[in-house]
Amino acid sequence: MLVSAGGRPARAVGAGAAGGRPLIITEDPLLLDDLLRLCAAAGAEPHVRHSMPEQSGTGGTGGAEEVRGGVGWESAPLVLVGDDAARRVRGAPRRDGVFLVGRELDDPLVWQRAVEIGAEEVLRLPDAESRLVDRIADVVEGAGKPALAVGVIGGSGGAGASTLACALAIRAARAGERTILIDGDPLGGGMDVLLGGEGAEGLRWPDFAGSRGRVGAGALEESLPELHALRVLSWDRGERVVVPPAAMRSVLAAARRRGGVVVVDLPRRVDEAVAEVLAQLDLVLMVVPGELRSVAAAGRVAAGVRMVARDVRVVVRGRCPGGLDAETVAGLLGVPLAGEVPVEMGLPGRVAEGEPPGAQRRGALARFCDGFWQRALGAAPGVPA
Repeated sequence: MLVSAGGRPARAVGAGAAGGRPLIITEDPLLLDDLLRLCAAAGAEPHVRHSMPEQSGTGGTGGAEEVRGGVGWESAPLVLVGDDAARRVRGAPRRDGVFLVGRELDDPLVWQRAVEIGAEEVLRLPDAESRLVDRIADVVEGAGKPALAVGVIGGSGGAGASTLACALAIRAARAGERTILIDGDPLGGGMDVLLGGEGAEGLRWPDFAGSRGRVGAGALEESLPELHALRVLSWDRGERVVVPPAAMRSVLAAARRRGGVVVVDLPRRVDEAVAEVLAQLDLVLMVVPGELRSVAAAGRVAAGVRMVARDVRVVVRGRCPGGLDAETVAGLLGVPLAGEVPVEMGLPGRVAEGEPPGAQRRGALARFCDGFWQRALGAAPGVPA
């Protein structure tokens, strides 16, 4: 069970103070064992107060003052107060990141105690264990503003979605953004190949197929191949072509917690695993060549994507001789226009020689991507101008 005390919304907890180590206050040995176990699962080493003396030894100050002065009530990034200790910390300064934790919280007065200590939430174990591990891990990882997550999908076969996804990641990285490029298409041949790094050391999707629960954001980033100043999660050349939806959800959530930019190359088929990805994306760019048959195919793709994604926009790739202009394509699809990418001469040859898409700063593809990021990163997530 997870609720906000006094109807207050939960707020993000900052990290950095007290070395990212949470503070535990309880005399209950069983509860303490549970909290230490959950901290270990989140990779945190907490400060612990086993008991609260009646007097602090500084002239009659009560237990709450001992918490303030002795173990960093105000400086700890997260405070876990056992229900048994709530009365002893009553009167401590109000602050964010205080949680009242217990194992039997059916007592109706628990809400009163939570309000008295300024708790953001009341957590009952074991029901709220996964939630609590997430909050503790956020402290350890220094979780802040999540990454802007952009998916790229082809409206038809050969539309150039992988090329655009790669170029977007390259330009974001060269603009100084922490960037992770995720290959969501198991049949696409591998984004590491497109970047010229199929032999680079690091983990690929099959290594994450068994992931359950929370994936460490820092550990994920460090485990992936680094190519052209960005991290890449690609497929290998093995036989596995399926990653369970739970693993997809956990990995993308971890990538987003690191901040910066996440770009996902999506397959055209929306299955359960792809739906997990779409639900976490701020924006989906659908690449559509400017000709009628491609638009017809894109209409079916758009229908499936819009059932899950919060914001879908079309990128028109060039204009075929006698084809449709960008505004007409967007109008036929009923999807907002994100822009038009002109055909870039010589790009296939340069890619074959090992130069990734978007590497040429003055190329048409790089100019489109640079303009896109200037708008997207300067506006609210998912609402590029």
